[in-house]
Amino acid sequence: MTGDRQDATDQAWPAHRRLVVMLSYRGANLLDVTGPVQAFETANRQALASGEWAAAPYETIVASEAGGPVLTGAGVAIATVPLAALDGRPIDTLIAPGGSPDGQIVAEPALSHWIARQAGQARRVCSVCTGTFLLAEAGLLEGLRVTTHWRWAQRLQAMYPGVRVDAEPIFIQEGAIWTSAGVTAGIDLALALAEADLGHRIALAAARDMVMFIKRPGGQSQFSVPLLAQQGSGLAQFAELHAWMAAHLHEDLRVERLAEQAGMTPRTFARAYAAAVGRTPAKTVECMRFEAACRALEASPAPLKRIAADTGHGTEQNLRRLFLRRLRVTPQQYRARFAPNHPMHA
Repeated sequence: MTGDRQDATDQAWPAHRRLVVMLSYRGANLLDVTGPVQAFETANRQALASGEWAAAPYETIVASEAGGPVLTGAGVAIATVPLAALDGRPIDTLIAPGGSPDGQIVAEPALSHWIARQAGQARRVCSVCTGTFLLAEAGLLEGLRVTTHWRWAQRLQAMYPGVRVDAEPIFIQEGAIWTSAGVTAGIDLALALAEADLGHRIALAAARDMVMFIKRPGGQSQFSVPLLAQQGSGLAQFAELHAWMAAHLHEDLRVERLAEQAGMTPRTFARAYAAAVGRTPAKTVECMRFEAACRALEASPAPLKRIAADTGHGTEQNLRRLFLRRLRVTPQQYRARFAPNHPMHA
């Protein structure tokens, strides 16, 4: 991409508005529906404010099987149009939200069948949270790498063994199929879709208008280590350890050192930690160091060599390899995109 959006010769922007269809059903997660809808509407406003578009680029419709008010899992009803009202209309982006009322996965046959029929005509088909189950039931995910809310990843893999489930990223694109993690990741997904259509500057302006802390890239982990450290119950015993780890990221944090800090033998510590946190100590260290590097790149003009050392990555090359593996961008590219004072945002 050159400049803020692709050249007109590369991106033939249609004269008509692109139709975004957000599905809904009884028990759908409220924010899975409203978060992306708001993100597209905010992108509309920013596109118009930029002066580069004569009309808002998106038309967003919330649709359900029968139409009318649909009660979400939060107890708030959403006005919808019936699926039949979309007959004959070209759909640009189709999004299936998640929802698990009473702890049950929702993969309503009528919606899955409708998605399967529409998928070949829509430019892209997306899911938020457990909406991935709807796409899988529609037969769209076979052989693809996808994500969903981490709590449901194992269930998704068990139910659809031909799908490659990755519970780590907040969203994944596989060709025309986009899947995302739980709840707020739907907003990240919508902003990524808007960025692909309208360019980085418009998407970043939309994120800023929505008072988002950062417009997260898809490879970012669903698991925020600071959030883990704040949780109670099974993780309470490691809250102090997490705080200590965050202050000592530049030091040797092998399992033996962490076990000593926790007052356990290495074997007992590794077993107890994995049972409570759901990941190995080494994985948590990697995530903490990665998040610290992201924050440093966003907030500090320090050289990459210094950031790598301060965040426990050792060398600039190690830092580069980690960013390429997790985000498919270099640290320099990450800084250029997300540092608010970077020259590209001037």
